[in-house]
Amino acid sequence: MNTQSDTVPELPNESGVTDPGYNMSSTRPLFWSVRREVWENRSIYIAPLIVAAFQVIGFAISTIGLADRRRAVLLLDPAHQRAAIEQPYDLAAMMMIFIVFIVGVFYCLDALHGERRDRSILFWKSLPVSDLTAVLSKTTIPLVILPLIAFALIVCVQLVMLLMTSVNLLMHGMSPATTFAHVPVFQNWLVMLYGLVAIALWHAPIYGWLLLVSGWARRATFLWAVLPLIVIQIFEKIVFDTSYFAKLVQHRLMGFAPHAFGFHGEGHPTIDSLSQLTPERYLSSPGLWIGLVFAAAFVACAVRLRRYRGPL
Repeated sequence: MNTQSDTVPELPNESGVTDPGYNMSSTRPLFWSVRREVWENRSIYIAPLIVAAFQVIGFAISTIGLADRRRAVLLLDPAHQRAAIEQPYDLAAMMMIFIVFIVGVFYCLDALHGERRDRSILFWKSLPVSDLTAVLSKTTIPLVILPLIAFALIVCVQLVMLLMTSVNLLMHGMSPATTFAHVPVFQNWLVMLYGLVAIALWHAPIYGWLLLVSGWARRATFLWAVLPLIVIQIFEKIVFDTSYFAKLVQHRLMGFAPHAFGFHGEGHPTIDSLSQLTPERYLSSPGLWIGLVFAAAFVACAVRLRRYRGPL
């Protein structure tokens, strides 16, 4: 004998996707909130995809004359051979990391301000999702989603570059082994993944500050995010003739590397082996934990602002 279930079914929306709002307890509000952010902010993955496409096209053009350049490179000493052969792959990775950082900055500046501007905050507040969950989902984008996107695209781009290089060398009677002998692909990917995690944690207070400004400012969020930093630097320079705050900002942007990696001196910022990864030194650095404390404080303030701030 069949009995009618009392469970309310999940109803599909107009796009055919099941609406998680009907059964939030079983579909994890934070997970669905993060997915909503990705659905609504297509620049999160479209901008890196465009950059990846241009990287592939640019490298395809640069393969003209690659065989002759490779023969010249193989006449150098082993250190210069590796540096020259590995350079295009390193540049592709660094460019993608820089792009996702820029995407993360502008995403955070618009994350809370945008829903107040278009008044969609009224709709999202009507759902059984707390302000803490909503803000944490927005924090997850620059700290987790964007690094994962960057890693996936870098791997894909470098694989395409390796394929094009191998085909080009074979067409000119050269062995592709000259590439793999100087480019430790899997080791570089592991180093890159570790570096992406280190960068994300180090930049956490930056993203937290931008989210706070996004929830507070009524307009010109970029100006309100940058202007206080500039004013403090100018004030310190005029009054005390020092530049400690400017160095602090610079250290927060770029200072993760000396803690996360063991370089061979200042003039050799390269990673030759996994032994140069120093996670214990990175995790024990005061700068990391001080930054995370400030990031938590900024996020907590952003949660409170979202709770009491209405649409613009």
